[in-house]
Amino acid sequence: MKYFKKLLTSAALLAMSSLTAQADEFRLGLITPPPHIWTKAAKAFGAELTEASDGAHSLSVFPARQLGNEAEMLQQLQTGALDMAFMTVAEVSNRAPELGAFYAPYLANDIGHAGRILRSDAAKSMLEPLPGQVGVVGLGYGMAGLRQIVSRGDVSSAADLAGKKLRITPFAPILDFYNAVGAAPTPMPLPSVYDALANGQVDAIDMDAELIWVLKYYDHADTIVQSDHMMFPMVGLVSAKVWAGMSEDDRAMISDLMTKHVDSTIDSYVAKEAGWLEQIAGTGKTYTKVDASFFGNAIDEWNAIWSQKTSSLDALRATAADTE
Repeated sequence: MKYFKKLLTSAALLAMSSLTAQADEFRLGLITPPPHIWTKAAKAFGAELTEASDGAHSLSVFPARQLGNEAEMLQQLQTGALDMAFMTVAEVSNRAPELGAFYAPYLANDIGHAGRILRSDAAKSMLEPLPGQVGVVGLGYGMAGLRQIVSRGDVSSAADLAGKKLRITPFAPILDFYNAVGAAPTPMPLPSVYDALANGQVDAIDMDAELIWVLKYYDHADTIVQSDHMMFPMVGLVSAKVWAGMSEDDRAMISDLMTKHVDSTIDSYVAKEAGWLEQIAGTGKTYTKVDASFFGNAIDEWNAIWSQKTSSLDALRATAADTE
């Protein structure tokens, strides 16, 4: 009897694997809105996938958290309920702390330098443990712009952020950074940020230049601080369960195409970041450009914490030095 149960289980698993291998429509989730660079890259990936597979495969893109927030989408990837995602490395670092090293303050000198770090062999090697650790396959990096600060009040030094409710993306590296600064970091999903800044639910936000400009977060700001204090990587992910059911040819095709299109976001930000910052500076708000000294001892505090949490910091710093 046990033999027949085992046989039936094996047959069921084979059938499931066969169905996965034959799937011709994949689903990809993102948190970014339709006009966002990541969403456009996802749609371009889908179009090229259909063309390269002669119509055998197609891709439906679900932007703007239609499939849930990133934590929920990551769970769906782990179970195979979702096929693919373009996801912040921030969310993945909640499950794979080594990736938190990317958020070392001032690891990158500028947006172009951030791109070179993400394209390095050291960065790519950090994706290798993800199938075993997180249940996803990481195929390549993209990014958003460097991080800036938008405040409802005047900010002439980091001391002005002390005790202020400052919206952050909910992940440990940036939480530790703003705790070290002395602010009151307040995790909040992207769709809630504009109204929260408008009604004073938060005093300030940590954000990239694209969204500060495109979503008009400056509307309810008095001060924009161009600090460029952290990079903000993205990673193209495939469910490890879905990946296991693909043919070698499909894996190679999807790997090549997804890597190409997530990587294209790096070029987009390198080309557009300066223009967004110039437009933000032209809004008439108080606009201040600062460097690492603005944050005082907070950077040293962050480094002390994260040197204990990740073994990748030294390798990334060496890469940063080599790619300056």
